[in-house]
Amino acid sequence: MSSQRRAVCLLSGGLDSSTAMAVARQEGFDCCALSIDYGQRHRVELEAAARVALSLGASRHLVVRVDLRAIGGSALTGEDPVPKGREPARIGQGVPATYVPARNTVFLACALAWAETLETGDLFIGVNALDYSGYPDCRPEYVQAFERMANLATKAGVEGRLRVSIHAPLIQLSKAQIVRWAHELGVEFRLTWSCYDPAPGGRACGQCDSCLLRRKGFSEAGIEDPLEYAL
Repeated sequence: MSSQRRAVCLLSGGLDSSTAMAVARQEGFDCCALSIDYGQRHRVELEAAARVALSLGASRHLVVRVDLRAIGGSALTGEDPVPKGREPARIGQGVPATYVPARNTVFLACALAWAETLETGDLFIGVNALDYSGYPDCRPEYVQAFERMANLATKAGVEGRLRVSIHAPLIQLSKAQIVRWAHELGVEFRLTWSCYDPAPGGRACGQCDSCLLRRKGFSEAGIEDPLEYAL
């Protein structure tokens, strides 16, 4: 068994979560990657998560199925169109149709449960509140509130055996800063996936908010994005 401190790292296979896990690795954690199959239309991200977990040396990679498609309320779990071609100034203003109700709360709850069984209080999540799509569960105050709740909600917490810490190392960074840091950390960009609405043939659409933010970040960072885009 590893003598390193363990951390549960939420890993979608996207740029941000991959970078957050790379940060955890750099900080000396034994990374246990957790991906959530929630019925997302862009299920290709789960394949990316498996690739990234292997590349970054995760000691374990767990995929948990939580069917948020049954709840609905999002273009990512239903048939409503994913917004395309929005101007950068509009992205982040208001909550878009790609918001999945309570998604990060569900994800962090799963991560918290696994962390308690692994006897660790360290959770990493790649949320970002600068270049992002306006999701309310990506803000610093949300992360802080969940951390407070987590320390009240677990057996290990109330017994004083664990102190839960939610690590969100990217939360105040621009997408360009994230790309540069990921590059320094050795994240293999070709393994990651960001697109919400994959085009036929397996290419990224290039026009959803996630694609646009990713392309903007790589452009501003002056680093080539190896992902192939349809448009």
